Amino acid sequence: MMPLNETQARALALEALDQLGGPRTVYRSPRHPFSPAGTRTLRIGAYDIRIRYGEISSPAVVELAGYVFEIRDDDLILLFAPPQP
Repeated sequence: MMPLNETQARALALEALDQLGGPRTVYRSPRHPFSPAGTRTLRIGAYDIRIRYGEISSPAVVELAGYVFEIRDDDLILLFAPPQP
């Protein structure tokens, strides 16, 4: 599996979010903190993409290949990136 750059990771994250109704749907649909539906994992190509719905005390995030993005209504904000060689 080839390492992703930020642009590729962001595109895959947005593709996964679109499958769930878009960033606004995930960002604006908080789940109960202990709900089994609080996270979703989708597979696109060779990548598992984990989406965690927002809660009162934590933001909605999407994680893939070492990248973590905070989900906002119409944007993704990079929180963490894997170390670059």
